[in-house]
Amino acid sequence: METPAEGDDPNPMRMGQAPRNRRQAASKTMWTALWLLYLADPVRQLVQPGVSAVARTWGSGGLALFVSAYLVLVFRHMWRNLTRPLMYGVLALLLALSVALSWTLGYAWLVLFIFTSVASGVVLPWQHSRWAIPLTTGFLLVVGARYPEIRSYYLFAYGLPALGCGFMMVGVQHLIHTTLELRAARQEVARLAANDERLRLARDLHDLLGHSLSLITLKSELAGRMLPDRPEDAARQVADIEQVSRQALVDVREAVTGYRRPRLAVELAGARAALRTAGVTAAVAPAVEADHHGLASDQEGALAWALREAVTNVVRHSGASRCELLLTEEGEADERRYLCLAVLDDGAGPPRTRQDGNGLSGLRERLALADGRLETGPGPRGRGFALRAYVPLGRTGPPAAGTLREETGTHPAGHPT
Repeated sequence: METPAEGDDPNPMRMGQAPRNRRQAASKTMWTALWLLYLADPVRQLVQPGVSAVARTWGSGGLALFVSAYLVLVFRHMWRNLTRPLMYGVLALLLALSVALSWTLGYAWLVLFIFTSVASGVVLPWQHSRWAIPLTTGFLLVVGARYPEIRSYYLFAYGLPALGCGFMMVGVQHLIHTTLELRAARQEVARLAANDERLRLARDLHDLLGHSLSLITLKSELAGRMLPDRPEDAARQVADIEQVSRQALVDVREAVTGYRRPRLAVELAGARAALRTAGVTAAVAPAVEADHHGLASDQEGALAWALREAVTNVVRHSGASRCELLLTEEGEADERRYLCLAVLDDGAGPPRTRQDGNGLSGLRERLALADGRLETGPGPRGRGFALRAYVPLGRTGPPAAGTLREETGTHPAGHPT
């Protein structure tokens, strides 16, 4: 699957991650600074007529110090780990400024407690933030109680937001840490899978070539000793070497073919990703996801190629908004049982020329090698395009198609190759 471009990044805010370039750093800075708009009430109070020079100086200096400390705390936490003295020292400064400014300058400054609570939820571990956030809210309630004009509503206007926003940020931080752990776990699983594949390849090569190469070495040494005096016996050993080497070459080719053979489950995962990226709703029957134990490897490989080619056509040429993937077992007139993979879309439909492109022609050949066949034509009710690939079953295959499960994407653009 292709790596998404920067503009298609599913996590454009890089939550829980340090920015990788200046653009991302600017985006994160703007997002953080946006919340400072909630300080509009304290700023408005400072610029009102009648405010004393002392109050204006004290308020301006205290607010500037508060905002600077808040941004330093948040951005240091964003880019690198904070030391404990710095973290608790800055939080104590924020709490002290919240108390002092709101106590001396008016209830509009109670909003500072909300920022202090949010900062506590962002930078503190849960064991500490679960106490720091209620403590900050308690200070807010004590200071707010000295203003009679807001006693009827300050609990809802300031207290609950301080408590709720603080614990909401605790949840966000937990989600970020969980996401980072899942990302690390996914990378570890991919690394282990690659390591297992290397081990399997090494084991298979050892099993395939170890005996043959050992036998070739022994016969080569034996032929070398026979060559001066017994040329006929040496020639027989050389003939044996040729036979063993040819068989080893056949075994290696079969092994490589097995590694390259597509699997239906793997192609289904790729088809889902391709349809989702193209904005096409995928309706997948449960039978498509089942274990296909009734299929030989050649038949499964042919169906996997058919699924890949059909989905490629849907994504590139059909202009469809919906694609159905069905897998059914069908009987034929010759009493043989066939497994039918059907890919149906609601797009532009087959071209009027009715000529297959290289993709469908190659697919017909692959299916023919697996004793199967390919059928193409208009979709159900004459709309869209339908591709049906048939391969014979050695025994009972997977269950019938059953109920479709839709997977919705968001939508491209105009078929068969």
